[in-house]
Amino acid sequence: MKITSSKELVNKALNEIKTISTDEAYSMVEKGSTNLIDIRDIRELQNEGKVEGAVHIPRGMLEFWLDPESAYFKEGKLDLNKEIVLFCAGGLRSALAAKSLKDMGFEKVSHIDGGFGSIKQSKFKIV
Repeated sequence: MKITSSKELVNKALNEIKTISTDEAYSMVEKGSTNLIDIRDIRELQNEGKVEGAVHIPRGMLEFWLDPESAYFKEGKLDLNKEIVLFCAGGLRSALAAKSLKDMGFEKVSHIDGGFGSIKQSKFKIV
């Protein structure tokens, strides 16, 4: 049995999804054209802070919270007509998550290169 490594999965995802910079994400947030979603674990938010204006959806619940047929669907939490921009701590989980949302049929999905590590060095406000 051949196990696909997590590195291979991330590389495959990165070839299939849209990756944007923190500046691009900031511009989209300023224009109001995006749902900025933080998929980090709640402990990461408590320890490192949150991005002002970002919606927190834990990685483990993302597909369930965005699936209208799921018992966990969060009605009205996001504007699904806007682009979904995901970020995690470093960009690996968000790459896999963006691919998963694309696989679900979401077309306007991207993730932030470098994740929260890059966001802390950008124009975004950390609260």
